[in-house]
Amino acid sequence: MKSWPLWDTPFFEDRHRAFAHTLLELELPEIDEDSRDLGAASRVLACAMGARGLLDIVVPPGAETGSARIDLRSVCLAREVLAYRFGDLADSVFVMQGIGTAALWQTGSAELCHRYLPAARRGETIAALALTEPETGSDVANIATAAERDGDGWRITGEKTFISNAGFADHYIVIARSGEAPGARGLTAFLVDADAPGLSAGPPIDFMAPHPAAPLRLDAVRVGPDRLVGAPGQGFKVAMATFDVFRASVGAAGIGAGRRALDESLSRVTRRRLFGKAMAEMDGVQTRLADMATTLEQAALCVYRAAWAKDTTGGRCTRDVSMAKLTGSEAAASVVDSAVQLFGGAGVMRGSVVEKLYREVRPMRIYEGASEVQKLVIARDLIKTHQQD
Repeated sequence: MKSWPLWDTPFFEDRHRAFAHTLLELELPEIDEDSRDLGAASRVLACAMGARGLLDIVVPPGAETGSARIDLRSVCLAREVLAYRFGDLADSVFVMQGIGTAALWQTGSAELCHRYLPAARRGETIAALALTEPETGSDVANIATAAERDGDGWRITGEKTFISNAGFADHYIVIARSGEAPGARGLTAFLVDADAPGLSAGPPIDFMAPHPAAPLRLDAVRVGPDRLVGAPGQGFKVAMATFDVFRASVGAAGIGAGRRALDESLSRVTRRRLFGKAMAEMDGVQTRLADMATTLEQAALCVYRAAWAKDTTGGRCTRDVSMAKLTGSEAAASVVDSAVQLFGGAGVMRGSVVEKLYREVRPMRIYEGASEVQKLVIARDLIKTHQQD
C-alpha cells in the first residue's frame, strides 16, 4: 500500500500526514473473519488497538474532564487504511468504540465519563449504540421502545435489532421513548450495562459479510437517574450528534475498500493476458480503470472536505457529512463492482479479495442512514439555507 497524493492536499496538517504513515505500518492480530465467534475476535482487535493508542482517536482523551474534541480527519484516515489493509471487522471494532461512547463524551455526566471511557479507550470494554428497531430503521423519530418512569428512575421495555456488538458489548447507549413530546422530541438516551436484569441479546445476525450484530430485548430494564445521557427528551439530538461525527467516516471506509479494489484490479490486468495481449493494453480496460480512479478521487475529496469543515468550524456540518457518506459509499459500490467485472469468474469466487470487498461495501449504502435518506438530508438543508438567505 502506497501513500496517496490526496494526503498532501490542504485539508490535512502535518500531524495528519504523520499519523497516516503510522497507519501504513500498523500491525494487528490476524483474525479469521469467518469465525462464528466474532465477539471474541472483536475483543482481541479492540485490545490491540487500545494498546497501540489507536482508540484515542475515537474515544478522545480529555472526555473525562469535559474537554473532549475529536479530530474527524484522523478518524477518516484510520478508517480508510483499516478498510484497505484489514477489512470490515477491524474497521467496525474501531468505529464502534466511538459510536458507542460518543454520547457519553458529548453529553454524559462527568461520573459516567470517568467510569466508562478509560476502559473503552484501552479496548478493555466494548461499547454499543442501541438505536434501530424492527419497524423503525431510518425512521428514528418513531422509535417505540418505551422508557416509563419508575420512582426516580425508569424501566425500559422494547426490542432493538441490527445492533453492532450486541451480545458481547459491556454497555449500550439505548435510545427510548420517554414521552416528553411527540416524535423526535420525546426520546431520551440511557446508559445500560450488559448485565442489567431484563436485558438479553438474540442470536447473531448472519449478514452477507461477517459483521458482529444481534437483536436486543429489554424487558422492564431498570435504570437509575444517574444513567441518563443528556437531558430527557434530547435522545434524538444525542443520536444525531453521534452520526454527525461518524457518518462522514463511513465514506472514508468506502474509499479504503475502493482503493484496495483498484489496486487489486491493477495487479490483475497487468499480469493477465487475453487475446494475445495484456489486459492492461485494452482500451476498454483502461477506460474502466480511469473511471474507477476518478470516482475514488472525487469521493475522497468530498469526504475529507467534510472532515476538514467539521474539524475547523466545530459546527454540525450535517449537509457536508451526509454528502461524504453518500459519495463515499456509492463510489465504493461502483469501483468494487468494476473490479469484480475485471476479474471475471475469479471475481465472484468465494474467498477472493474482490468478492470479499463486494460483500463488505454493499451494506455501507444502508447503515447509518441509507443513501436515499442522505439525499433527503442534503436537499432539506439546501432548501432551509436558501429560505434563510
